[in-house]
Amino acid sequence: MEELLEVVNEKGEVINTLPRSVIHGDPSLMHRVVHVLVFNENGELLLQKRSMNKDVAPGKWDTSVGGHVDHGETIVQAVTRETGEELGIKTCELEFLYTYIHSNPYETELVFTHSCVYSGGISFNKDEIDEVRYWNTNDIMQNLGKGIFSDNFEHEIVTYIKFKSGPS
Repeated sequence: MEELLEVVNEKGEVINTLPRSVIHGDPSLMHRVVHVLVFNENGELLLQKRSMNKDVAPGKWDTSVGGHVDHGETIVQAVTRETGEELGIKTCELEFLYTYIHSNPYETELVFTHSCVYSGGISFNKDEIDEVRYWNTNDIMQNLGKGIFSDNFEHEIVTYIKFKSGPS
């Protein structure tokens, strides 16, 4: 059965429910996604290298956890489910950071970003992820714009850095 996603407005209010195949490919249909930035105790950020089988950004390094909010699901339920499904993390003190809109020619997402510090083992989903590793901020910044990160992650990390630096 095909995944159903909720089409939302800028406030996150549901205005329709459609199959993923209809939403992906039509950037006028905004849908909700969750991201989790998983840091280790040294402040390094865990990134996942997306499987070559993915329809969006195959083979690119991406946010620690990212996934759709399913039809009828809350943001908290989606964050918990995705963190478990993608990395095998069942307990992590999640903190909501911010929300933003990410749009490209393929899709438009209303992103709800959370973070956590985690020092346990990672058991990633090998169907969706080829590799995971921790990156320091300097290495991430030196590789922006070089085509190794997903466009969504590049938007995410710039948003995160602005968020951490506070109001300008």
